Amino acid sequence: MFARSSFSYIAAVPMDPFEKIRIKMVAEQIETRGVKDLRVLAAMRKVPRHLFVPPEEKGEAYIDDPLPIGLEQTISQPFIVAVMSELLVLKPKDRVLEIGTGSGYQTAILAELVSEVYSLEIIPELAERAADLLTSLGYTNVWIKASDGYEGWVELSPFDAIIVTACALELPPPLLTQLKMAGRLVAPLGTSQEQYLYLFIKTEEGIVKKKSVPVRFVPLTRR
Repeated sequence: MFARSSFSYIAAVPMDPFEKIRIKMVAEQIETRGVKDLRVLAAMRKVPRHLFVPPEEKGEAYIDDPLPIGLEQTISQPFIVAVMSELLVLKPKDRVLEIGTGSGYQTAILAELVSEVYSLEIIPELAERAADLLTSLGYTNVWIKASDGYEGWVELSPFDAIIVTACALELPPPLLTQLKMAGRLVAPLGTSQEQYLYLFIKTEEGIVKKKSVPVRFVPLTRR
């Protein structure tokens, strides 16, 4: 499956009943905890997280917790989405690869920040669901493919940044080869009991690896 999904979205945003709650979430749960990138904060205020969760979870959409989205998958907590986005230091003309589309929420945040987002999702039902939602919201700079993300998307590489939204013991080696020089990659690594977010920066001298905050992600699976 190959789905193209936009940069400007929903005309209905001014009528969004969750807008005030979303703005409060960003102020109290994200900005006060150290996220400073103004573009990331603006994207977090704009993207309607309540549309990316099941109907029965809408009332919890703006608490700072991961939520179930079915198929044993979750939508990441807002603070972690913001932290990962900030660590990538994204520029408007960047091309980004996302491993693990999931609900499509992180995908939408990325689409607000860069010109092109390419996202791989191993579960076809989630890939289709996210593509349909992102298209309905008007995103046209997102491409979603139902595929094993371990090997990346080599034919479209290299990428300015890569983000992995599922946890592995070690980073899949193919991903670093698909990163541009000076590119940045963010991924959770560890076990089911202990995981941390890591930033990888590709330099002429080699890969620089930096440990960030503790996290809890679903495992990175393979076909």
